Amino acid sequence: MRSLVFVLLCCTQCIQAQQFPPVNYPKGYFRNPLDLPMDLSGNFGELRPNHYHMGLDLKTLRVENKPVYAAADGYISRIKIEAGGFGRAIYINHPNGYTTLYAHLNDFNPRLEKWVKEQQYARESWNIFLELSPQQFPIKKGDFIAYSGNTGGSQAPHVHFEIRRTADDVNLNPMLFGFPLADNTSPRILRLAVYDRTKSIYEQAPKMIAVKAAGNNYATSPGLITVSSPKVSFAVTAFDTHTGSTNLNGIYEGLLYVDNEAVTGFRMDNISYSDTRYLNAHIDYRTKANGGAWLQHLSEPPGYINSIYKRFKGNGAIDVSDGLVHPVRIVVRDAYGNASSLEYSIQYNGHVEVPVVNDAKMFYPFMLDGFEAEQCEFYIGERSLYDSVHIKHSRSANTHPQAASDVHTIGAPTIPLQEAFLVRIQPTRQLTAAEWQKTVMQWYSGSKSDVQRVEWKNGWASARFRDFGSFRLLTDDTPPEIVPSGFADGANLSKATRLVFSVTDNLGRGKNVRTLLDGKWLRFTNDKGRFFIYKFDELCPPGSHELTISAEDEAGNRVEKSFRFTR
Repeated sequence: MRSLVFVLLCCTQCIQAQQFPPVNYPKGYFRNPLDLPMDLSGNFGELRPNHYHMGLDLKTLRVENKPVYAAADGYISRIKIEAGGFGRAIYINHPNGYTTLYAHLNDFNPRLEKWVKEQQYARESWNIFLELSPQQFPIKKGDFIAYSGNTGGSQAPHVHFEIRRTADDVNLNPMLFGFPLADNTSPRILRLAVYDRTKSIYEQAPKMIAVKAAGNNYATSPGLITVSSPKVSFAVTAFDTHTGSTNLNGIYEGLLYVDNEAVTGFRMDNISYSDTRYLNAHIDYRTKANGGAWLQHLSEPPGYINSIYKRFKGNGAIDVSDGLVHPVRIVVRDAYGNASSLEYSIQYNGHVEVPVVNDAKMFYPFMLDGFEAEQCEFYIGERSLYDSVHIKHSRSANTHPQAASDVHTIGAPTIPLQEAFLVRIQPTRQLTAAEWQKTVMQWYSGSKSDVQRVEWKNGWASARFRDFGSFRLLTDDTPPEIVPSGFADGANLSKATRLVFSVTDNLGRGKNVRTLLDGKWLRFTNDKGRFFIYKFDELCPPGSHELTISAEDEAGNRVEKSFRFTR
């Protein structure tokens, strides 16, 4: 009997594994880019704010400046330096049709570092994205390319490592390439959520169900879940890890079975950066935005384009209107095949709920539609929404001292947007010619805010935003402020090693910062967008100098300051 059970279990797992097509990437072609044993703080497809994690985060013993090596033969094809995102990054093209990326780096190898500095000065820009020819920096597997760091959007020292298809720049899961990472641990399932699919997923709080574990098998408590909706869908909170690690990383695959038939599933195999924001369709965005858990849907929202889902029998919204008991099984798996399953049953109790009347306008995925009211209009594009949802508009007084309109609240910040929508607002007072030029639109929600310079047409100001919330027009005639750190006009800096300053703005958006030393452009770094830093080098020899700093804000207000100093 035990042998029969074992055979049946193995057959079931084989059938499950065949639901998705097999993945065949070259094993052993790429080496670990560090000389440290592979240890992950993040894996491919892991859930992050507004994006999937698109590679592996390799730990560097909590320190910076560990040597980073080329994963295979090829040539350095691109260099990127930016305040956020990757920080300092190297791309290497390989002859087998793949590209590897190494991010959050500190200094590059000396020859490359010298060349990049020359390019920055030639372009008079610290932020760069350079395309290189195959002849400029050919690379052999194991060549030293840079030191690890914590630059850009990184929160702690590590190396972000990606593998992409060179032809279309689509990211692939590096854990499928046979790297030396021990993993005999199965994913963990923490909770189950049940949704009423007669409603928008953004207009409800799901029914949360506790789960209990028995090895790699999980069950709900209670085992039979009764629902008052004839159509339901499910989501789970699940994490993965690898042998010897305590980091809670993302799962590779999730499959939904109802009545012992595969319905739908998702797999973190390949994702394009142009699609990474669709994470907000994959998760329960409303629950997460309200401070709740990560929940991954086992159903494909209608507005998810190029999705990670595969449909076998429907989209994952289950019809239980027959009132029968339907067995459900959810299987989650990591990239090494370790699996866990959650089993329970679902039954409709026949209760008919009285629908809640919502007088706000309903908007749908793949439909260009708009709303027009006194002093406010907004338009939502075909690829902005993931699910149908009511979008409400309300108007209130604007108490800001620079107010040029009322406050218009559109939708709720718990409704995600894939693409920006257009907001048009009419001023509530007559603006002077100068004020027309200095008007911005501000979005805010809670403690968060953003501003955009507006376009005027027929007395209406328009701008685009990627979040719902509150919007208002402000006239801004206050320039940014340049704040030096540790120096002032006339300072003696003979013992200093660097110059540091920051730029602040009343509306939080400074831009176009430019620095000149004795009339010539000087390179200041701006990692994480916080401080502008110049480390003294051969371009600032001993003697008297003048540093000129200028900055603008979104409204076009400009400030310029000069500081004389001696070295």
